[in-house]
Amino acid sequence: MKPRFRGRRPPVREELHKINEKIVAKEVRVVGENVEQGIMSTAKGLEIAYNLGLDLVEISPNAVPPVCKIVDYKKFLYEQKKKQKEIKANANKQEVKEIRFGPNTDEHDINFKTKHAQTFLEEGNKVRAYVFFRGRTIVFKGRGEDLIMNFANNLVEMGIAKLESEPKMEGKKLVIMLAPTGKKVTKAEN
Repeated sequence: MKPRFRGRRPPVREELHKINEKIVAKEVRVVGENVEQGIMSTAKGLEIAYNLGLDLVEISPNAVPPVCKIVDYKKFLYEQKKKQKEIKANANKQEVKEIRFGPNTDEHDINFKTKHAQTFLEEGNKVRAYVFFRGRTIVFKGRGEDLIMNFANNLVEMGIAKLESEPKMEGKKLVIMLAPTGKKVTKAEN
């Protein structure tokens, strides 16, 4: 019995590469291990691949003539997935860390939070600092702006941060974004 797909079509699995008889070019550049490399007809390339018990895989269709590799297709796909995973694992993952202030935050607390921001930036993360105005504290908007700009300027002067966005109001928050400069700062420089 055929499987039924109610109201929808079965998923169409699109191949990533053209292989064997699906290659439409008349001439191809053949590459691969233990293979005579060069430009030849597609039929001759297929014949070589079949004699070796492998597949002819079109790896660069936009080249003139298209580049085809003689390889075991399943193994080729496996190696490509493995490379993609490796690239993804080595990619630098950047997080946005948040630091919250009030408009009446004390100098000691500002220094404490500056050290936290310094740690975050040295790890390669962005810092989103904001002053939260609760209730009637919105009347201290000027004090909040001074506080957040002093915080940002301290980090910029240390050479570990660069200003990504100017302070702006988002509802009841005055927000500023800082990004790491990328150069490492040692304890002796501070």
